[in-house]
Formats: sequence, structure tokens, C-alpha cells
Amino acid sequence: MSRRDIGTDDPRVHVRPGKGSRPRTKKRPSFAHAVPGMVVAVDRGRFTVAISANCMVQAVKARALGRKGVIVGDWVGLEGDTSGTPDTLARIVTLEERQTVLRRSFDESEVGAREKLIVANATQMLIVVAARDPEPKRGMIDRAIVSALDAKVTPLLAVTKTDLDSVPALIADYEAVGIKVFTLNRNLYEATAPVPSPVETHPSHLAPRPCAPQLQELHQQLQGEVTVLLGHSGVGKSTLVNALVPGANRATGEVNEVTGKGRHTSTSAVALPIGSQGWLIDTPGVRSFGLAHVDAAGLLRGFTELYAIAQDCPRGCAHAADAPDCLLDEHPELALRLASFRSLLREVPSAY
Repeated sequence: MSRRDIGTDDPRVHVRPGKGSRPRTKKRPSFAHAVPGMVVAVDRGRFTVAISANCMVQAVKARALGRKGVIVGDWVGLEGDTSGTPDTLARIVTLEERQTVLRRSFDESEVGAREKLIVANATQMLIVVAARDPEPKRGMIDRAIVSALDAKVTPLLAVTKTDLDSVPALIADYEAVGIKVFTLNRNLYEATAPVPSPVETHPSHLAPRPCAPQLQELHQQLQGEVTVLLGHSGVGKSTLVNALVPGANRATGEVNEVTGKGRHTSTSAVALPIGSQGWLIDTPGVRSFGLAHVDAAGLLRGFTELYAIAQDCPRGCAHAADAPDCLLDEHPELALRLASFRSLLREVPSAY
């Protein structure tokens, strides 16, 4: 028996529209009632989000975010179980626009190298170096300052272990270019009994511990700010965090006597509440700090005193060592900074 053609006018026939003309029926949710919070830790796809002074929520990223990455410091919106009770999970459904993003390139020598996002929405970068053991490296300090200024983040410098060496030249050089410097010796850090981690405790319970004036000054500088700590392993970064934030309990380590380098004690970034309105973000120690994500113009802006002089250079001046009539060469008092700038200039994309 042949199949009867009943035609498209028959009410029993459903005609499926072509894919190209099919109307879109899925409505994207607005997530208008999502609970806001700040990401304070990331661990293998799990996110710890602070939604209030005394509530930390574990969350996973929702499919609605697609491939958007979420990092410490991000402000997000949560749905699901936001009670913060053990063994519960919320979903991160929205990601707020970042005000600042700190990043570094993996490979210092390769232009266009892959980048790593360090932290979002920081307002300050505290660059931590040791006066000795390990020796301070100006190149690392300059790289960090350039990266901070490129991200519109205020750079600060903390020099630890000044009981071993006062490094007056280092301090004077960076203060002269407008970097606020804090000097700290190991005798400032007073041991206290272990207390619960501040990520799990009401921040109002975390009063600053008694300390010397230098540490009090630094503590005051961090109030109401989101400050990321950056430094090589072994410079005393975790020890400093423990002194500033009671209950942080960050692991500390010694410097290898053979290599002169510290070992990693912090394995991932974590944001810790400091005072009533501030956040201190401890990051793993860095071995290198590539600047391939910064162009030559951005690099020059990171050397503020050189940038001011360069405004009067001949048009199109590349400011390299072989650049004719470069006015930067007429300031011998800036020779050390100029050498650092030109060393980094070989690593970044040209903008001239």
C-alpha cells in the first residue's frame, strides 16, 4: 500500500522549521537575585567565596559562565546553597567586570608569551624583598613595579631582614622615584598561639597583634585596600603575613644554603581579611616575572623618572642604548635605573 500524501494543511502534521529559521526559545536567566561575594581562594575547580564578614561559601563555576576564568579577587554572583555549611556547594553564575588585573608572562624572553593572571581587583602591590639571604634583586623589583603601574595598581616595597643588612642605597633609590618603602627586621615578628584561619573566622575578631611601629605603619597602609604580596621564595613573605594577620598560619621555610633560593611554602593565592575593610592576598613565590604582556611605552611609564625626561626626546626615539640623541643618556645619576630599563626593553614588544 502506498503512503498517502496528506499535505501540510492537515492539522495532524507538524512541520519542523529549518535550523536556519528556527526561533530561539531559550531565555538566558538574568541572575538578578544572585548573592554577591569575593573569591578568596581557588583549589582545583573549587572556589571559596566570602559573601559576608562571617560566611565563606564553597562554590563551583556554572556552565553559564562558559570559558570565563575565575581568579582570586574576582567579584562574583552565587546561586544555590549559600549557607556556607559544610558539604554544601553554590554555583558561580556571574562574574563582575574587573577593575584591575595583575598578570605576568611565563617566558621572559619570548614576545607574545603565554600570560598568567595573578589576581583581580587589587589596589596595591606589596613587593617583598629580603635585605640578605637571599640578596635583593633590583631587576625583579623593577619588573613588579612596571607590571603594577601597567595595571593601574599602586606599587609598594617591603624590605625584610634589615637586621642582617640595612641596604640604605636600595631604599634611597626607590624612595627617590616615589615608591613607599617599609623596612622590617625579624625581631618585629612576635609569635602567637595558633588560632583559627581568618578565612573561616569573623574578620572583626582579627585585631592586629602588638608590633613595632614599622609593622604598625605597614598595617595601616593596608587598611581598606586589596593588597597582593609578590616576591621570591625565601624573602619572608609568609612570615610577614603571619605577623600582619593573626591566625593566618601560613607555612614558612628556610633558604637553601647551596642555591641561595627559598623553597615554595605557599602553593596557591589566598585572600585574608586584614582589619575591617582590607584584604591581603598572599601568592606563591615567583622564580621569574616576564613582561611580554607590556609594550615598550608601558615599560617606560613604569620608570616614572625616565618617562618624564623622555617626553623631550626626539620624535620616534626608541630610548635604546644605540638611539641617537636620546636625552636619557644625559642623566648619569640615573645610570642604574636606565641600565635596568634598557635590559627590560629587549624583552617587550616595540611601540616606537
